[in-house]
Amino acid sequence: MRIIVISGLLVLSAALTAFSVLTFDLFAPDRDRVQLVLVTSALWLLFGVAWWLLRRVNGRAVVALILAGSALIGGVAMVGPPNTSTDSARYAWDGIVQNNGISPYAYTPADDRLDSLRPDWLFPAATISESGTEACVGERIARAHKTESGELLCSALNRTAVPTIYPPASEIYFAGVRFLTGPEPGYWPLQLTGLLLSLGTTAMLLAGMRRRGLDPRNAALWAWCPLVATEAITNSHVDMLGVIFAVAAVFLVSSKKAWRGGIALGIAIGTKLIPVLAAPAILKRGGWRMVTASVVSFVVLYIPYVLATGIGVLGYLPGYLSEEGYEDGSRFALVSMVAPGSSAVIVAGLILAVVAVFVIWKTDQNQPWVGQLVMIGATLLVLSPRYPWYALLLLPFVALSGRWEWLLVPMALTLRLLVPGVQLTRASIAIAIIVIVAVSLRRAGPGVLKRMLPARVRPA
Repeated sequence: MRIIVISGLLVLSAALTAFSVLTFDLFAPDRDRVQLVLVTSALWLLFGVAWWLLRRVNGRAVVALILAGSALIGGVAMVGPPNTSTDSARYAWDGIVQNNGISPYAYTPADDRLDSLRPDWLFPAATISESGTEACVGERIARAHKTESGELLCSALNRTAVPTIYPPASEIYFAGVRFLTGPEPGYWPLQLTGLLLSLGTTAMLLAGMRRRGLDPRNAALWAWCPLVATEAITNSHVDMLGVIFAVAAVFLVSSKKAWRGGIALGIAIGTKLIPVLAAPAILKRGGWRMVTASVVSFVVLYIPYVLATGIGVLGYLPGYLSEEGYEDGSRFALVSMVAPGSSAVIVAGLILAVVAVFVIWKTDQNQPWVGQLVMIGATLLVLSPRYPWYALLLLPFVALSGRWEWLLVPMALTLRLLVPGVQLTRASIAIAIIVIVAVSLRRAGPGVLKRMLPARVRPA
């Protein structure tokens, strides 16, 4: 009966996912954020109930349900175009440019010299209105102007006036996808690769959990999570590539395969930098071998692009950090309350440095995922990014550790995207922190604070 009920919940989740993708997006002029929040909340509720029921299922049915649910929900997430982000349009363009022998860091998308490369689905022609003026039509189509001629450029890309921001592993991935499909197919190639990477991560978690005696039912915390369907597949965020290599790295390093784990970690960091947060928890086990392999693989990825573009490989990264408020501290929702202005950067840095030291000191190297969960989750809570897809990196470690309470982090970040507002963001992040601390203390049992102190300074 439980298996039937869970199957029904997964089918319902898939149907609601498809409805959400086809019905709602943040680009429609008449968008209804309230309905989108309600549908998203329902998806998270169905996910939570299905996982809770799965905890009472045993045997092979667990693996079958997890894989089937992951494939079903992920598959229907492809039924429509991206609905909360236009990043995958930039991914496609970077791949098209590279397959024509041009470095993605060399020119902005608005550069006149790239006119011959523009597919219509990314750069539709302007229409002439009744008044005789040119207009860009479409929910994901923005107005821009070419760099030299100043002509109107209708584009599905964001930030057409700046070079790409993405590191080399991402760029190789973009080029590979477009090499296989060519420039004309729209969003589905990246959605399909996002689905394959998601399923690969699910399978890797199940296999790794089995070998290490972990509860495989917790793999559903990754496989069925609404954030995976939305951000890894519908919106096709490249963070998914970093996730699968980060998971591979932790399994390899925890199995004392430091060199191979370091290579995987270097590729993960070369995808989007933030997987470096997975490193402190495996630093003791990986040692200098892991660090060396990570650095070398990261550098090797950059070499072709540095030779082609020089210092331009930094792309728009410095400008992005400034734009998002990471230079003056305005992005840090809670920290900025007690440390306004640029001092928030210092306070945030100190907090994360303390967390990193604590994680290195206390993490069990045979089960480092709890330390990685704390490092990544704490960083997301302190920095409070505007984009929930950054939390994709957190989810595998939620699954490995079984610490469901940390799901409140991606939930808070999702709410921040759907309903922007400082006060609501602060409240949701504060609630997440309170619940995480309370549940963690309960898990640890009495005397946890005493056990956290070194033996020489513990009270008698």
